[in-house]
Amino acid sequence: MDKQYYVYIMANKNNTVLYTGVTGDLKKRIFEHKEKLVEGFTKKYNITKLVYYEVFNDSANAITREKQIKAGSRQKKIDLINSMNKKWKDLYDEI
Repeated sequence: MDKQYYVYIMANKNNTVLYTGVTGDLKKRIFEHKEKLVEGFTKKYNITKLVYYEVFNDSANAITREKQIKAGSRQKKIDLINSMNKKWKDLYDEI
């Protein structure tokens, strides 16, 4: 099986703070964020909810997409999330 890579957006409980990341193991990485095992932005701002993700077969494409999303406005991120997850529910249990 080919390795998959993921670009994801997480939010805090009130959807006021967004975080965009890239990983090769989405379930493990989101668990690390949720359990505050990772020092940094997501721990500091209590970001625990997976609200958006995309799947890639190539790490370079995933990293390029992550940079593209990060360079976009907050509104573009909100529009992306709304296109897949209008209610901004936590998608963690679905992955």
